[in-house]
Amino acid sequence: MRFKKRIENTKRGYRILGKYCPGLISSKVLKSAAETLAPFVTIWFSARIINELSGERDITRLTIYVILTIGINFLLSMIKNALEKKVNDKESGMWNYFSKIFADKQMTMNFVDLENPDVQKKKQKAEENLFMFGNGLGQLVWDTAGLVSVFIGIIASVILTAPLFLSKTGEAVMDSPLWIGLLILILFLAGLVTIKLRSKEDGLFQKWTDSNVWFNRAFMFYGHELYSNMARSKDVRIYRQDRIAEREMRKLQERNDDNDKYIRKMSSCQGIHILFRGTVACLCYLFVVAKAGLGAFAVGSIVQYVGALIKLVESFGDLSEVISENKIYTEHLEKLYEYLDLPNKKKEGTLHIKNNNSDSCITENPGCEIEFRNVSFKYPATDVYVLKNINTKLNIRKKQAFVGANGAGKTTFVKLLCGLYEPTEGQILLNGRDIREYDYEEYLKFFSFVFQDFKLLAFPLGQNIAADISYDKAKAEDCLDKASFTDRLKTMHDGLETYLYKDVSEKGVQISGGEAQKIALARALYKDSPIIVLDEPTAALDPVAEEEIYRNFDNIVKDKTAVYISHRLSSCQFCDEITVFDKGEIIQKGKHTDLLKDTLGKYVQLWNAQAKYYQNA
Repeated sequence: MRFKKRIENTKRGYRILGKYCPGLISSKVLKSAAETLAPFVTIWFSARIINELSGERDITRLTIYVILTIGINFLLSMIKNALEKKVNDKESGMWNYFSKIFADKQMTMNFVDLENPDVQKKKQKAEENLFMFGNGLGQLVWDTAGLVSVFIGIIASVILTAPLFLSKTGEAVMDSPLWIGLLILILFLAGLVTIKLRSKEDGLFQKWTDSNVWFNRAFMFYGHELYSNMARSKDVRIYRQDRIAEREMRKLQERNDDNDKYIRKMSSCQGIHILFRGTVACLCYLFVVAKAGLGAFAVGSIVQYVGALIKLVESFGDLSEVISENKIYTEHLEKLYEYLDLPNKKKEGTLHIKNNNSDSCITENPGCEIEFRNVSFKYPATDVYVLKNINTKLNIRKKQAFVGANGAGKTTFVKLLCGLYEPTEGQILLNGRDIREYDYEEYLKFFSFVFQDFKLLAFPLGQNIAADISYDKAKAEDCLDKASFTDRLKTMHDGLETYLYKDVSEKGVQISGGEAQKIALARALYKDSPIIVLDEPTAALDPVAEEEIYRNFDNIVKDKTAVYISHRLSSCQFCDEITVFDKGEIIQKGKHTDLLKDTLGKYVQLWNAQAKYYQNA
């Protein structure tokens, strides 16, 4: 990667950290500056104190030196300690903010791209790099302190070391300017050795991390996820899948032991690096002592020059390491940017709906309609159409059912309706205009959805229903009542403030699949949109609860437009119109009684397939 590109990637990384972890980098910079300056303060004042003790021993000057040494170090220590808690707090929480980076990206992407395997692979690779090993943004955070320390260390070391070469011994050899050239050569060699060893170490680390990405994923599954996930717990116990997991864990451990060779080789590189630095430090000490022995400066200055010279060599070595580290994390940042830079293909319309009120558009405009016109859809990178040439209209203020076998295209139809997918061909029109022309947030106000795979969050019940922190208590309770959840609500210790599940609250309650479905239905009712779309809303309910929902359905939806998707055809009898899907096409449409008259039609076939079990009983 070109150096200019590395600088760009680093700057972009700092911009991302500034947005998602504000204050973290600035706090780390100040803390590192205070930490780095402290040893140089001690070195300089120690030299002054020793020179004074070996010379005039002026009590006043000694007192001032001691007070300044203690005072400045105390001040720097206070600054460091004050910032340390702030840095630790922010650094411990940065992983949550890193998750937000991926969440924000997903919210801006076209929904269909989220299901694209190539997109998912890039996301997974970027997440594994970041969260398993801290590669990329994590390294940038951790290396910021080193970057600050290096530059302050070089500047301070040069200032404190310069008098060493200006001091004269009277000996031509020792006073030769060639020593400066030799120092520069040593600094160059220190940097070169550091780069070489660091490059080799990083290559080994990369091999180790590459082999461990899969290991960690498999280890987490066999060693943790398989047992802790309650959705799998019954199968694990009944079919003794723990024995399979134990066998796989042994294989994983054998592979992990084999990968330890990379760790051993990395340790060897670190050992050679330490040995080299120690050798350079000894040479620096001998040179300074030799000049002091020839009378170039007082004995106390030995402390200053040896300390500063060693720091200078170390700082240049660390500079090489910082540059080497920068090469590594900018390459990992590049992988993160590859995902973040995926195009957000979603079209954001600007057309406003009448009166900026979706309900008034329907209730006050008799001509308001939603139409699918020649709509076809296929997923990216496939040639198979999930929906083909769909032409239909939503009957406003009517109850409309969509039925068909699994894979017929019913759920895809709903996702197109709400704008999660865009048609491959054709248009979806609202009042004669393509829905992509409308402001998406306004368009969504038309709909309340209950999907098959709906999700409730580990928040209080009332917040789940309102999808907001604040909510109308009376309205929430009314919606729960319409969804037949009142009896269960009475058993909840904190009412609407009761947390669902135990993820974030010990007092959280576990709810059954049927109860969750009722809450999801109440959430859809609370939104009070003019169109309500229910995708298998009673699939997890027992027959009695299902019958109660259907019996009250007219009261639940009132004069709303209802789109109802179901496999249970008996539940569709109350609908004003039934649309039959088969293999991605609409093949029948009409009332229940009319469709039954077509004895060769798909609807009758589906009806009889379900009815025979009850008839035979």
